[in-house]
Amino acid sequence: MTTLKYESWKVAWAFFATCMLLLSLQIIYGFIMGFAHMGFDGLHEWIPFNAARATHTNLLVVWLLAGFMGSAYVIIPEETEHELWSIPLAWVQWASLVLVGVVSIIGFHMNWWEGRKFLEIPRPLDYLVVVNVLAFLLNIGMTILKGKRYTTTSLTLLAGLLAAALLYLPGMITFDSQVMDSYFRWWVVHLWVEGVWELIMGAILSYLLIKLSGVDREVIEKWLYVIVGLTFLSGILGTGHHYYWIGAPEYWLMVGGFFSALEPLAFLGMALYTVAMARRGGRRHENRIALTWSVGCGIMSFVGAGFLGFAHTLPQVNIWTHGTLVTAMHGHLAFWGAYAMLIFGMIAYILPEMTGRKLYDHWASEWGFWLSNIGMVSMTGAFAVAGVTQVYLERRVGMDFLAVQEAVAVHFLGLVLAASLFTLGIGLLIWVFIKHGHPLRMAVAHRPSPSTAPAPAK
Repeated sequence: MTTLKYESWKVAWAFFATCMLLLSLQIIYGFIMGFAHMGFDGLHEWIPFNAARATHTNLLVVWLLAGFMGSAYVIIPEETEHELWSIPLAWVQWASLVLVGVVSIIGFHMNWWEGRKFLEIPRPLDYLVVVNVLAFLLNIGMTILKGKRYTTTSLTLLAGLLAAALLYLPGMITFDSQVMDSYFRWWVVHLWVEGVWELIMGAILSYLLIKLSGVDREVIEKWLYVIVGLTFLSGILGTGHHYYWIGAPEYWLMVGGFFSALEPLAFLGMALYTVAMARRGGRRHENRIALTWSVGCGIMSFVGAGFLGFAHTLPQVNIWTHGTLVTAMHGHLAFWGAYAMLIFGMIAYILPEMTGRKLYDHWASEWGFWLSNIGMVSMTGAFAVAGVTQVYLERRVGMDFLAVQEAVAVHFLGLVLAASLFTLGIGLLIWVFIKHGHPLRMAVAHRPSPSTAPAPAK
């Protein structure tokens, strides 16, 4: 029987299992939309395109949040050398997050939603999300407070999660003015994915590189400070590139354009950070697949979020590309590279630690990595070709929107084929998770209670 270091790792496993389930559903809805773009929309009466799209995008948000929370339940006890403050509260918090996901999906199919992109969940569920996140922050915050040590990694992770929670609140405010409504909606959407989520990403990458590379903690965490600074410098005012055409003041064209041009620097720093730490490491950790995911996250986040984001957020370009498939090109590789690969890296590292099984030696782990990444890059290419074609035909030639959609439908054949390759890779990773990563035979090591164990000075 495998001995777990912390009881909280069982909760973390449940969050990671939730990630796998919700990702599977997200892929299914992605295929529904892909075939609909090709003209095969036989499910329209039961799953209209708008419901499929809302489900697809919101499943992404929920499973990434579940991954962040699961990662926190691994990292915080490890970094503080203290068991999670309340295991029962963690289980209740997991159950409420699952409830939000299930009810949201049902609501989308019953036209019970807010109708605001990425924030479509029904309003009553917003309050449950707030309670859920407050319970989560209380749990990890108290764990850090009662822990035996404070680290830059754990405090950066807490800061990112706390900021993400606070920035959810503007999305709960609605305005009669469409301009004001869009203005504050981007405080959630942009400042999450191109702001505070990057802090979470930096903290989790820092933890993985400390464990896998052999580089001193002090060196890695100094790099973390640099990346946090770049993130805040570029990400906050970079929100302006969403304000170009919504009726906001004209000065956002200059502010958004300038700081959007700086945003790739944060992701370039992340890429250089991961590659440099991996090369500098004094030891070769046997879990090479987890290190591959970590380094790949840094590189692919720069390509998807940094370079492709910059490619269409300058005002002179964005005036033609906004609202087209070019955005989908950037979005798919950005979310995959920056956040999905990060969570898979965390899972690849912690499952062998939980189970005692050398899952990194399994052929499916390596094939899953390469097939999913090749498939995602190919999907990005298909979106790029379709998006550029759409921009030219619709916004330069002046063809009707529906006529253009029919013209680019052929490119979705390539997209569906690429998505099939991606799905095969994800399927292999899920198969390894289910077959070899199950925690039934896990026991928790006996630890002295915090009240009796000597606690060194912080």
